[in-house]
Amino acid sequence: MTAIPYSNRISIRDFLARRGIQPKYERNGYGMYLSPLREERTPSFKVDYVRNLWYDFGLGEGGTLLTLVMRLERCDSREAVRRLQNGEKRDAGSVSLSPGVGERPAAGGPLPVLRPAAVPALRILSDASLRHPALVGYLASRGIVPPVAAAFCREVRYEVNGRAFFAVGFRNDAGGWELRSERFKGGSSPKHITTIDNRSDTVIAFEGFMDFLAYLSLKHPERLHIDAAVLNSVVNLPKAVPFLSRHPVIHTFFDNDEAGRKATADLIRLCPRSELIDQSSFYSGHKDVNDYLTARIKGRTQKPSTQKNAPETKAVQTLRNNLQALKAETAEIEPLRRKGVKI
Repeated sequence: MTAIPYSNRISIRDFLARRGIQPKYERNGYGMYLSPLREERTPSFKVDYVRNLWYDFGLGEGGTLLTLVMRLERCDSREAVRRLQNGEKRDAGSVSLSPGVGERPAAGGPLPVLRPAAVPALRILSDASLRHPALVGYLASRGIVPPVAAAFCREVRYEVNGRAFFAVGFRNDAGGWELRSERFKGGSSPKHITTIDNRSDTVIAFEGFMDFLAYLSLKHPERLHIDAAVLNSVVNLPKAVPFLSRHPVIHTFFDNDEAGRKATADLIRLCPRSELIDQSSFYSGHKDVNDYLTARIKGRTQKPSTQKNAPETKAVQTLRNNLQALKAETAEIEPLRRKGVKI
């Protein structure tokens, strides 16, 4: 009889609850926690209750319950399974488990013998042009215009514990993927940065690819003329330094939070020969560039009409004017042009 993979047997949600770790808030199908792997004040540790997976946005890592125990206990998969079975005490405290889904061990009896699961659990199956209406609609809800999405994203099919899913994929320089959909945010190994090299002396840098796409959507460029770097997680900043430091001018569009400010300060220290321009003030009051974009779009679409009985052609004209005005506002977050460089 084939053993059920461990990540399918025990809920990560229950595992954390038995350690006294509760979500700061919950949405349909997932919960957001303060990361048990590091110190933080804003919850950035997501547990997908449906897929029974976790993802730490601050670390850019995620996986099954088994990989979480391996990280918490600093052990290999076989040892992690043993500790989960026995509920032994370790540095992180006592690990107490509930029975697996659909199973109830006899009173006082041990949990069924489990086999170490394969790591990682997420496997990429294929990638193709972005066409699925659900993914196109998801990007549209984030304010990403179709030409930008088509130029930089792919439709990626992936598998988790034998089940197939699909998501918007953004490839990194090492061949891994950042994956996003309405209900999933994660990625595949290897973790790395994404760079676009146009041999420019100016580079724009972002924490995540949604901010990069939002920036391009605000500007509606036919093509990017300057260089760009997407960290795909602030923990990847050291990997980006060799690429960023070769540019005389670096424009950073990092998040308006403690991690973003620290990344900017670290980059100033690590790239002493470059002029670093922090652009976060242009989207102050918003978490990041994408938040700025979606807030602007939402604000415009909710503006009441000055003419209740305006004809349909007038409504279309109003929408066109709103889009043109939104495009004009991109000057607020546009890097200063340098001589001989098109942005």
